[in-house]
Order: sequence, then structure tokens, then C-alpha cells
Amino acid sequence: MVAPLDVFLLTLVTLSHLLSSSSSSSSSSSSSSSSSSSSSPGSHGLTRGSSLSVENKDNVLVSSNGLFIAGFHKVGENAYGFAIWFSEQATTSRTRTIVWMANRDAPVNGKHSKLCLQEDGNLVLMDAGKYIIWSTHTKSTSHLARLQLHNTGNLVLGVDDGGGQSTTPLWQSFDYPTDTLLPNQLFTKSTQLVSSRSSTNYSSGLYKLFFDNDSILRLFYNGPDTTTVFWPDPGLRSWEVGRFKYRYNHKASLDSDGEFNSSDGLNFKSADFGKGPQRIMKIDIDGNVRVYSLIEHERRMKWEVQWQALSQSCEIHGTCGPNSICSYSQYSGRKCSCVYGYKRVKYEDWSYGCEPEFDVCIQDDCDFIVLHQVDFYAYDVRFIHHNTLDACKKICLQDDTCLGFQFGWKEDAWAFFCFIKTSLCNGYQFDDHNNKMYIKLPKKLVSSYHEKIITQSNFSCPHPVSTPIVRSYKEIHDIEPFCRFMLTFGCAIGCIEIICIMIFWYYSSKQPSTNEQSYFPAATGFRKFTYSELKKASCNFSQEIGRGGACIMYKGKLSDNRIAAIKKLKITNHQGEAEFQAEINTIGRVNHMNLIETWGYCVEGKHRLVVYEYMENGSLAENLETGKLDWETRIDIAKGTAKGLAYLHEECLEWVLHCDVKPHNILLDANHNPKVADFGLSKLFNRSGFNHLNFSMIRGTRGYMAPEWVFNLPITSKVDVYSYGMVILEMITGRNPVGKRQASNGNEEVELALVEWVRDKIQKFTASRMESWVEEIVDPSVSGKYDITTMENLVRIALQCVEEDSKARPSMSHVVNIFLHV
Repeated sequence: MVAPLDVFLLTLVTLSHLLSSSSSSSSSSSSSSSSSSSSSPGSHGLTRGSSLSVENKDNVLVSSNGLFIAGFHKVGENAYGFAIWFSEQATTSRTRTIVWMANRDAPVNGKHSKLCLQEDGNLVLMDAGKYIIWSTHTKSTSHLARLQLHNTGNLVLGVDDGGGQSTTPLWQSFDYPTDTLLPNQLFTKSTQLVSSRSSTNYSSGLYKLFFDNDSILRLFYNGPDTTTVFWPDPGLRSWEVGRFKYRYNHKASLDSDGEFNSSDGLNFKSADFGKGPQRIMKIDIDGNVRVYSLIEHERRMKWEVQWQALSQSCEIHGTCGPNSICSYSQYSGRKCSCVYGYKRVKYEDWSYGCEPEFDVCIQDDCDFIVLHQVDFYAYDVRFIHHNTLDACKKICLQDDTCLGFQFGWKEDAWAFFCFIKTSLCNGYQFDDHNNKMYIKLPKKLVSSYHEKIITQSNFSCPHPVSTPIVRSYKEIHDIEPFCRFMLTFGCAIGCIEIICIMIFWYYSSKQPSTNEQSYFPAATGFRKFTYSELKKASCNFSQEIGRGGACIMYKGKLSDNRIAAIKKLKITNHQGEAEFQAEINTIGRVNHMNLIETWGYCVEGKHRLVVYEYMENGSLAENLETGKLDWETRIDIAKGTAKGLAYLHEECLEWVLHCDVKPHNILLDANHNPKVADFGLSKLFNRSGFNHLNFSMIRGTRGYMAPEWVFNLPITSKVDVYSYGMVILEMITGRNPVGKRQASNGNEEVELALVEWVRDKIQKFTASRMESWVEEIVDPSVSGKYDITTMENLVRIALQCVEEDSKARPSMSHVVNIFLHV
């Protein structure tokens, strides 16, 4: 009989040797497998069941002409995107020219990630070897299904005809461009070009090129605080810039000779028109669209601009952010400077602009400074002509929303004019001596102001800078060979001591760790908190700030002194787990100023928590009950909420339906800016399946739910539009959609439905031919004045949104566009 201590020591030595051998064998096997399956596919393409590995740099697809390469491109620390770029053979450049990327907003790990063509014909991008982060959502049972990179730079998934050519593609990258259009690539109503965030960050930026609802090809700025269309010149009619509205077709393309043709009438030729160089059309990080040609200089190939949409870079909206001025010189380039009395928000990124150094400007304590040859495009609340400078000043001083006004001479009207401005956005310097900009400031700042020439500013305009992308990876060891060996070794010796040790080690190794965390493809910047951290931050969850059917909200202070709202979900027999998974997976794909910012989450044992930014003014529902919001603030909330929902429906990499839009889920920050929150009932959809949605259950809150849920009709983004319309009507009228009233006999009766009540009021006043029905609709308990025309338009927007027929409702992006003209 072997002594227990000797057996124990012998076991340890043997196990050590075994684990070392097992690890080497596993590594060798993995390396061998990777090597065998990862040999460069070259121009032969990717067949069913094969994959490209992120860890094998030679694992790429190459077009037969050697011009394009498709493979994993590094976008950050241990972060990769699957992209297409020009080969070094074509560009002789150390910096890759990326023309397409599959997962620009969701990079994958640098370990065990791969692009795989599955047996069912679906092309997927696997993060860390097992989490699908991107997919083409295709199906094909043909054994000839193949992924190939064509000579045009188009990545095509199709069925091989046997001769090396593909038939009609199942999917192609040309249908989903990122920021670049290649020659002969068709640009349509369903596609758009979106700029990158910076030269090193390929995630979606602030600018996009798209066909608008009127069939015009436009450039759009989606900034932190505002959204505007800036090209073609919005101050001109479409026919004045050679464009034609409401065309049946929405098509545009750049041919290989350098000629661009669009269905809206935009046609041009590049400066080097003709056959020869390789060309691309790209929306750059500065918001300008340019056509580049690959030209040889001193035996090196270089991309040179041959055409650009805007010759004056300061005409691009958002160039310097709000409360700042853009100036341009051919010697020093583009420069940004803050308006006097304002300071920069973020020194590393001008897109955030400047903020006031003063608190408020009271009427009697205000005066003006004058800026020559400066204008701030749009945001004019009034245009006043045939007036004097003193009269314009008086009007602005009496208006608390007025930040300044433009004053000048109109030769065609032979009169002076002034534009009253409520925002100082899109500021730029231009050559017009007749116009001056007057900025309203506290008198103490005006007295210390010494006018400076804007072009002497020392500030330059660096490209937007984003937080570096970092993906972490924790390696998982396989312990099954160890367990099998231990079981075999114990049986062979027949020693009771070894058997006991094996049983102990076997079960201890199988015990789940309380710190084990689920994997979520969350956005960069998320943090995985421990339960003890959040318990300490919330003082043992002592300060409750809100409560729902499946969660409780607590206020807490994180270790970095940030004030946070901590959402603790009630998980009972797996109930609530689906809502938690939906929320984490959704918020990992959204990033907008009108959507709640999420800082992290906790998955520990049975605990499920989400950590948000703390919203000082609580929910819209709470504020409506107390009547604290004036009309101006309510209208701003309506606009901001519309922008957030429009982003969810149309701007995300994967479209999102919120499914539970109501005042309780619209939160307000310190400045009463709205942020849509609570994505527990939301659902993600890819672009191809957005019009055919399947739901296993009704989602939403009574009173705000669209009729489609009740009558089992097809579910689209219009369900959120309906809920949004109900919220707007509630803000205007102060009436709850499902409220009740007390009848004269003491019984409780259901009030006339809110929508019918509003329409009934409008119909009665219209029939009586009275001037306006607004005063009968609006909540009389709300303080502050409102513009009757603006309020009428707001009610009409809301009534459009709550039409019973979903097709009659506008999209959220259309609602945003309406607000821009209200």
C-alpha cells in the first residue's frame, strides 16, 4: 500500500508533467489547425466551412489583379476590423487606404476572432472565436457558394458557376459602403457614405452623404448638439444649384474615367478626366466629399484631390463647433477661435465648440461687441428689415433667447436689416464689408473687449480625437484532458487515496466561479464593475431614485467621483434576464447625445446591474406632474427626443426599435436636455430584415402602444413614432393618455381618449371659425409664453405620429426635418 503523502507528491509531479504536455499538445494542435485551415485563400476565395483568422497575417483574400486585399486590419490595441484596402503593390504606401470595413463600430479581439463562411451560406464575423458580431444574414445550400474579392474591390458572396465566376450575388460589399465609393459602384437611396471619426478611428463620424427624401444628394452634419444639411447650399433653391427634386430614380456613380453622374442632376468630371489612374470618391473626416486619383510622384504613388464638393472648408457645418468662428487662409489653412466671452469645451476636439464663461446675461446688464465680416449660418428666429441698429439692439436685449444678431445693408431692398439669432453655430469669416455680427455679452466683458482680427488666432483645427480603441481578452483553458487523465490514473493504481484526491480536484475544478462574467459585445469604454464596487458606491443601495416593475434605480458615487444611476434588475427564475441582455446588447451599439450614456454593467452570480450617467432632473413624467417645465423647454425636449429616436431607427449599424417610448423613459439632465433611456424591451434588427419583424410578445406600456401590437399587424419603426406622438400630446395638454375622471354619480369613468379629445377640440373650433384652437388644447397650468404658430405645428406633428394606419405616420427623421423648419 502506497503512503498517502507519497501518492500525493507523486500525483503532483505527474500532473505537472501532464499539464505541460497537454498545453504543448493543445498549442501545437491549435497552431497546426490554424496553419492548415488558414493558408492564404488568395484569389480562390472562401468556401463553405472555411475561415480567415485574425492571428494569421497571411490569411487574406486578394483580387486576381492584385489591386485589392481583404483581411483583418488593426484599428486599436488588440482591436481589429475586417476591411478591404489597396495593396502595397498598388499604392507603394506604408499607410493602408481602407475602402470598406464590415464592423467599423464594433471591433473584434485580436485573438481567436475569424471571418467564417458557415455551412448554411451565412458569412459571419466571430469575436473571440464564438460571438457573432457581424453577419450578412444569407443562406445557400449550394456547395459552390464562395466568397471572392473582385478586381473592382467588391467583396462578393455568390454561387460559383463552375468557371470561377459568380452568378447573381447573395451579398456584396458594394451594397453597404462605409466612407468610400469605388469606380462603377452604384450609390442608391438605400446606401450612404459616413465619415470616419478621425484618421486613426474608423468608427462612424459626424458627416454623411445620402439621398434625401426629395431625391437630392446632400451632405448632413450630425453633431453633439445640432444636426443640419449644408450641401448643396441650403440658402439656395435646388434648381439654382443645378439639382432636380423628386426624381423617380435615386442613383449615382463615379466611372473609371473620373466622371460622376447622379439622378438629381449633379454631374462633374475630375480634373484629370480620362483613362489611367485609379480613383476613389470619399467623404473625409472634415465633412467634405472629394474625388482622389492615385498619381506617381518621385517613384511613389500618392492620392491627389481632383474634385471636392466645397472649396471653402469653413462652409462645412460643425467645423469648429458652436460659439466659435472658422477662418481660412491659403497660407495657414483653416483655423478656429472662440467668440469673445466663450471658452473651449474640449481642447482635443473642436467639434464640441465653446461654452460661455459667464452665467447669464440680464437685460439691463448686457451690451454688444461687433465682429466684422462674420456670420453664423441659420438659427435665425426673426428677420427684421427697414430698421435701425439701435432698434435691433433693443429687440435682442428684450429677448432672453437672443445671443446676437447680424446687421447689414440689402441693396436689392435698399434698406438695413437684422437677423436675430438664438444659437451661434456654423460661424465663419467671409469677405463682405457690409455685414457685421453683434454678440450680446455682460457689460463687464464688453468693457474689457478689444477687437482683434480673427485671422490672427493661434488656435488651429486638429482632426477630431477619440478615445483609443482597446479590446481585452481572457484566455480560457480546457481542463477536460486533465480530468480524463486523473480518472484513468486513479483507476489504474487502485489506491483509495488517489481516488479521493481525484474526486476532490475534479469537483473543485468544475465549481462555477462567483466572479464569472458573461461576455457582451459592448461598446468600447464600458467597464465591468464588481458587485462589491457598486454596493459601496451606492452606500449599500440606500438612496433609491426610481422604481419599475422589474428594477430599482439607486444613486451612487463611483471611485472616480462621477455621480451615477445604478439600475438593479430583479432576476427571478430567469425572468428579467432577457431584458438585461437586450439592454446591454443595445446600448453597446448606440452613441448619441439624446440617448442615455452607459458607463458599465455587472454580471456576478445572480446579480444583474447597469450603470448610467446620473440625470439631475429625473424623468419627463416627474417633471410633467410637478409642472416645472415651461413651453420653450417642452418644445426643446420634443426636438431632442425626436433626434434620439431617429438615430436609433436610421443611424445605427444595426437598427433599433425602442418599443417602450413614454415620459418615464425620457430623462432630463441638468440643462433639461432629453435622453431616451431604458432599452429593456428594445430589439436589434439588421438592415435586410428591418421590414419583416417578428416578436414573441407584446411590448410597451398601455396608452402609448401603437394599434399594431393589439391587432397583430406587422411591427415596424412606426410603433415608436406612435408612442412619441402620444408623449408630445401629453406634454402639450397635460392629460394622461389613459387617465380617468369621476362622474357625477360617483362612479369612475374612462375619459375620452386623448387623441380623440384633441381632434374633437380642433374640429369644433374649426367649425366655429374661431382664430385658434390652441388655447383649448394646451395645459393652462404651465407658465411662460408660447408662439401660437409653433404650438399648432407641434400638435399637427403629434397627430400625424398617432395615425392608426402606420403607413400614414412620418419617420422620425422626417419629424426631425419638420422641426428644423418650425
